[in-house]
Amino acid sequence: MSRMLGALALVLLLLISLLATSPARLLGLVLPSGQVVMQGFDGTLWQGTASRCLVQTPAGYLHLGAVSWQLSPLSLLLFAPRLTLESRWGNQTLSTGLVLRGGDDVDLTALDASIPADLLRQFVPVSLAGVLSVQLDQLSLRSGWPVEGAGRLVWQGGGWNSPSGPIPLGSYVLDFAQPPGSALAGDVVTLAGAVSAEGSVRLEGRSYDIDVMVRREGGLDERLQQALSLMARPVDGGYRIKLDGEIQD
Repeated sequence: MSRMLGALALVLLLLISLLATSPARLLGLVLPSGQVVMQGFDGTLWQGTASRCLVQTPAGYLHLGAVSWQLSPLSLLLFAPRLTLESRWGNQTLSTGLVLRGGDDVDLTALDASIPADLLRQFVPVSLAGVLSVQLDQLSLRSGWPVEGAGRLVWQGGGWNSPSGPIPLGSYVLDFAQPPGSALAGDVVTLAGAVSAEGSVRLEGRSYDIDVMVRREGGLDERLQQALSLMARPVDGGYRIKLDGEIQD
């Protein structure tokens, strides 16, 4: 009996040692297939790095650059891997907590991210200046779409790089919240700058509604007016952007 207990203890110690030194590339088995792509692994499964990481978004893959993480061993027993993640790619930074619940179901906590606005060119056909930063207290995604959360999106030093030259706009903030079972709703407010933007946004499932007034004392730049006229209607002193519809895959 004592020999059997000793053998079992040795096997258990060996298993713990193997788990503690599991290579980082095994994280690829935990991450949602196709939603997160990592390459260039180093370290262990529990604490490691990858030289390249891409995350699938409704508009395409977002490049996060080099990433580092810590994975909670206990979370694997609960079939909901919990990680803390940090990434950097040039001036683009991100840190967040993640709970992976399977498929496209993800919970994010304490997210703090910053990207140059010009990177949005890979998702929308417009070149923007400034820095976009996001702070999320919490955000739950189910099937890839938000169902609960709260946070803030800030566009600092915003501008439009028009074909005929840059046009400075200003700095803006979108504060949003989504109680459980409700739509995501937010308010757009101008922080600084000659061009003001005030209004609201709403997202419920795939249905969106945007209603924002854009004005400038003394009138908007003619180039900006031409651009806004493609998606907004003129009103006294500015343009009203009123968009609604369904987001398609």
